[in-house]
Amino acid sequence: MVDGDKSTPAPAWLLDGPGAILQLIRREPEGLTKLDIAHRTGISRTAVSQRVDTLLGLGLLEVRSTAVFGRGRPAERFGLARGRRVILVADTGATGMRVAACDATGEVLGEELLDIDITTGPIEVLTVMDHGFQRQMRAHGRTPADVIGIGIDVPGPVAHDTGRVVSPPIMTGWHEYDIPAAFRKRYGCSVIVEKDTNAMVLGEHVRALPDVENMVFVKIGTGIGTGLLIRGELYRGTDGAAGDIGHVSLTGRDDDGPLCRCGNRGCVEAYAGGWALARDLTEAGYAASSVSDVVNAVRGGNRTALSLVRHAGTILGTAISDIVNMLNPAVVVVGGQLAALDDILLATAREAIYHRSLPLATRNLRIVPSALPDPGVHGLARLVADTVFHPAAVDRMLLAPKDGD
Repeated sequence: MVDGDKSTPAPAWLLDGPGAILQLIRREPEGLTKLDIAHRTGISRTAVSQRVDTLLGLGLLEVRSTAVFGRGRPAERFGLARGRRVILVADTGATGMRVAACDATGEVLGEELLDIDITTGPIEVLTVMDHGFQRQMRAHGRTPADVIGIGIDVPGPVAHDTGRVVSPPIMTGWHEYDIPAAFRKRYGCSVIVEKDTNAMVLGEHVRALPDVENMVFVKIGTGIGTGLLIRGELYRGTDGAAGDIGHVSLTGRDDDGPLCRCGNRGCVEAYAGGWALARDLTEAGYAASSVSDVVNAVRGGNRTALSLVRHAGTILGTAISDIVNMLNPAVVVVGGQLAALDDILLATAREAIYHRSLPLATRNLRIVPSALPDPGVHGLARLVADTVFHPAAVDRMLLAPKDGD
């Protein structure tokens, strides 16, 4: 309320915030009855009814089912309204992009894989992305007015407060580009930009490992990146740069080791990234220009490729062991294109991790390949939903002026 406002004060139950009730209901896929909510919150049934009715009026809740208990009145079970609301997401890598439309609960309505080259710059890549968004909307009968939020991840460091990429090693021309602004005018909604591995670790948690609160996701593709989940929450660090093991130096010297695309020498990625393996395979006389070429060479029995991948596994295991010693996660999940070689790469990395980590840090540690084909999509959908349906955001909807006010 603005100082000096003489309007009638809002009732106490409204000031407490229906947003908190919506947050509670979102955590229950099957929904909750009003009695369930009263028991869990300690709020009176009258106050619960007021809150639920308000959320129904905003179109944020729907009746999922009705159950009859004894002779009493049938109990309605409420859940987050799916309706026409849609979340658009784009999980973006160096050479490919997965564009998807999700409903308000995060369920994927449809998705599409697109070939890109991240080095062509933001204008071309974001144009391809937007065309993908438009196809998804048409396929599901939606319009920009139905979009409540957009989530985009990219293979580079993202400043969490601005959504801008900062000095990305492999994203030529993207430095400080205002990605959210590219979509705000058309869609008029929240646009969230995240580092790809942050979206992936959250997606893996949401869909595959909901009971695991301390987890590391390592993406091994063209580059190498890491997402950290600590106590069930993303850990980004102060500015969003946490967990970037791909650019940890293995030599400790600026003039030693292979040149990395970040400009330094001896980085983990310069030894074990997909682009580095393709470089080394080509130098050995076998033409390789992509991660797929490396994978195909290994599957085809190329001994040089096999040796390079095993060496990369040892490098990765060494780097991951440092994270294991520092954070003591319950699970390390490995994803990305090179994770397809889990019988070679992951087996070698696992051996190095257990060899170099402290016994206590590995006593209950699991090292597993990703269980999902699209963890980034699910992570982005959750990030957008958490923003749009945050209790404070929902409560602000109640105070927004109505048409004609």
